[in-house]
Amino acid sequence: MSLDYTDSQKKLASTLPKITWQAPVNETIFLKDGSLEIKLSVESKTPLTSVKLILLDKASRETIATSFVNIPEEKKMSVQIEKKLKLNDGVNELQVVAQNRDGIEAVSKKEIHVGATALADAASLNRKDYALIFATDKYDNWKALVNPIFDARTIAADLQSTYGFSTEIVENPSQSQVLDKLREYAEKKYTELDQLFVLFAGHGFYDDTFKEGFVVTRESLPDDPGRNSYLRHSVLRSTINNNPCLHIFLVMDVCFGGTFDENVATRALDDETYKAPSQSEIITRKLKFKTRKYLTSGGKEYVSDGIAGRHSPFAKQFIEGLEKGMGSDGILTITELLTYVETLKTAPQYGKFGSDQLGSDFVFVVKGN
Repeated sequence: MSLDYTDSQKKLASTLPKITWQAPVNETIFLKDGSLEIKLSVESKTPLTSVKLILLDKASRETIATSFVNIPEEKKMSVQIEKKLKLNDGVNELQVVAQNRDGIEAVSKKEIHVGATALADAASLNRKDYALIFATDKYDNWKALVNPIFDARTIAADLQSTYGFSTEIVENPSQSQVLDKLREYAEKKYTELDQLFVLFAGHGFYDDTFKEGFVVTRESLPDDPGRNSYLRHSVLRSTINNNPCLHIFLVMDVCFGGTFDENVATRALDDETYKAPSQSEIITRKLKFKTRKYLTSGGKEYVSDGIAGRHSPFAKQFIEGLEKGMGSDGILTITELLTYVETLKTAPQYGKFGSDQLGSDFVFVVKGN
């Protein structure tokens, strides 16, 4: 912000213009070809006099271009900006400068890396991938399962050894232990490129009266009309969605897992899910937009736990995707992972939840690439 105090006799009572970005949301953006669409709003309680976009060369600080936004009289308090930009190779700095009638300025900046080295720059950034896995096969009041912890340990090992994830498994947790651990991860400090993978494996349940799905935790009671001993999908949705990490992928290998999406009755994956964008588009989307994706082992139905020691059918295919799905580029996307689970007898459910943004993605990057 900028304030003018040169006139000591002038009384100044004003507010700072507010600049809100809808796209891109990250402070640092990586582009292959230099094409960037921006969308933002500028609001002020004191009428705006100017809003301008300034493009700088980050290294030399030389101004490349300046563009003033036309502000109609009726938009002096709030203006929406949508533009398509074409940027030069290298590191660019995009500034939005908004000034109100009292001379108070607000400035918002984005750093944009463009060109053939952009992906290499992205790989070299200080970023971290986390995996939080809940697995239950021993219950106080429900039938024991044979594979959830075995599945969880195998998936965690693959994520850690192949993709460099920091992994944590919570085995046979109570409802309070699940929520406590989710709170712990919500209090972590994440950078804008960090990712969080969350997995639930175990029993699931759907209540036709409440029209809601539940995760069955260790102490859940079969005779519990209010389902107070179960973990509601609605609680999971809000808790995980409110985590500050920008990129979250939730996987649920539980019965009735598809009812995590409150709109699910019975739904198959659509063809659009499997259209693979170019690698540069995938990376750009992942870096630009907030991600809230989920994948469940079934819809509104029971799913098999499988044979002891051989993984559940869903986990078997999911693990195969983690181990074999990445291409020569060393990057595994959700789209590529889906091709391994789509052939299962029980159709998996894939979708978005919470504040997911159009065009977002989650990627598994092979360690060392």
